[in-house]
Amino acid sequence: MNARSTGQHPARYPGAAAGEPTLDSWQEAPHNRWAFARLGELLPTAAVSRRDPATPAEPVVRLDALATRLPDLEQRLEETCTDAFLVLRGSEVLAEYYRAGFAPDDRHLLMSVSKSLCGTVVGALIDEGRIDPAQPVTEYVPELAGSVYDGPSVLQVLDMQISIDYNEDYVDPASEVQTHDRSAGWRTRRDGDPADTYEFLTTLRGDGGTGEFQYCSANTDVLAWIVERVTGLRYVEALSTYLWAKLDADRDATITVDQTGFGFANGGVSCTARDLARVGRMMLDGGVAPGGRVVSQGWVESVLAGGSREAMTAEGFTSAFPEGSYTRQWWCTGNERGNVSGIGIHGQNLWLDPRTDSVIVKLSSWPDPDTRHWHGLQSGILLDVSRALDAV
Repeated sequence: MNARSTGQHPARYPGAAAGEPTLDSWQEAPHNRWAFARLGELLPTAAVSRRDPATPAEPVVRLDALATRLPDLEQRLEETCTDAFLVLRGSEVLAEYYRAGFAPDDRHLLMSVSKSLCGTVVGALIDEGRIDPAQPVTEYVPELAGSVYDGPSVLQVLDMQISIDYNEDYVDPASEVQTHDRSAGWRTRRDGDPADTYEFLTTLRGDGGTGEFQYCSANTDVLAWIVERVTGLRYVEALSTYLWAKLDADRDATITVDQTGFGFANGGVSCTARDLARVGRMMLDGGVAPGGRVVSQGWVESVLAGGSREAMTAEGFTSAFPEGSYTRQWWCTGNERGNVSGIGIHGQNLWLDPRTDSVIVKLSSWPDPDTRHWHGLQSGILLDVSRALDAV
């Protein structure tokens, strides 16, 4: 019986005891063989740049393909705190923009675009028959018995249709999302906080209602826990096996981990703009990447078709997209173009435009996490670029 079936935290590598290595044991044999090559999963690390930090990267602006129809595009990118912007159609990069100090091969935090990556891994496991979306969550993670996840199905978690006592107000210190952050190591811990993400998820409660949309970052980490349970892999390894290793990516992605090594699936992934565009390319290519099939054509079609419009309650999204919906960890506009997007706070987007077979990536550092004003600016740029592509 392994750590996953006993309810203990999983070992960090095959053959290790449950919960090992720890901060006290990682330098000891046999743990040091793993830890010396994976120290970033145990201790905070900082990159030593291959570029002289005294000579920051020059800005990159290649927007000629869109300049005729959108002459103010560069200004709009600057005004919306864009760090990286890329338009990919087929295998051709039509446009790129990188602000001064941010290079094309720099990784950028995706925030909740990370959710769409997790949803894709879950889709791959559903396609393999290893996850049944109709089964209750506790069929896979019995440790969640007694929590709000005791009863809802995997599909209801995927589509965020569970009523949860979870305040997603990113600037409210009393909110559950900030407690979630602290448990994952994103904020300074307080007395009484759950020890880690696993424990935090078991504390969540709700009225048991399902069928109505409620955006909740905890849902994605529950999905990642299910992924770990059915594969026997840590989430970071599963993300590589089922998605990243198949993309022919330029660089490794990174993901933040808590003190147990559990990847922050809901918002912790960082990667380059070009590599994120490869995820979108895979979706528009029917689930196929250079390294093979990631998800089925049927999974992709379900995402592009959108979810239940009746379930959608997010006014900030529906004010821009009245026919909008959410499914399988993707936001679906329901507009005439069929645009679908992974969206993250502070201005992160992985935007699919099926009409022109194009992917648009916009990575930003907008000062506010999430406002209606921001949604209008961001979606306006993405829609205008999509329409401009009709003539390119």
